[in-house]
Amino acid sequence: MKDFREILNQYEPKPLGQRRRYAVMLPLVWNSRANSWEVLYQVRSEAVSQPGEVSFPGGALEGNETYEEAAVRETMEELNLSANQIEILGEIDYMVNNRGSIHCFVGKLAIENWQDIKPNEEVARLFTISLEALMQEPPHYYRLKTAVKPSTDFPFERIRNGVDYKFTHYDRKIPFYELVDENIWGLTAQFTHRFTEILDGNE
Repeated sequence: MKDFREILNQYEPKPLGQRRRYAVMLPLVWNSRANSWEVLYQVRSEAVSQPGEVSFPGGALEGNETYEEAAVRETMEELNLSANQIEILGEIDYMVNNRGSIHCFVGKLAIENWQDIKPNEEVARLFTISLEALMQEPPHYYRLKTAVKPSTDFPFERIRNGVDYKFTHYDRKIPFYELVDENIWGLTAQFTHRFTEILDGNE
């Protein structure tokens, strides 16, 4: 029993099935003309996976870096910013799925005009939405149900109800923002919505 305790005391728990670790940055920029905060989004270029989708700067952790370090590094690389132009304000709720864990940090960008940003080849273009508008109009959640397709090697006969077993991860709700022409949906919409909920005191 002593050996069990020593082994477990030295072990760092992590999500089951986690294959990779990711971090993203939710960037805030100040609009001096409108006297308001805005959230900066980027549209992924054709040079990367999921081209054309709206996202936040981010990517996989490298080496022994922390989630926060990865979020800052990816933001520096994708937006061509220096470290002193990024101020981390804090971390919000994170996501765990079958691909890995994704942590989201909120950061303030110390720039005069976000339109002066010259992103790297991973980013097709940038745009902003006022934080006030995002707080006033939350996303709409659409229900997505997928069916289990029986395969020849999965032992459904060993499970009560077989293919009719209620596999919970096949029933999801996916958010889409309707307030702008830009298609903000999925994880980016979910992190955005959670941030506005936290600001609104909805724990």
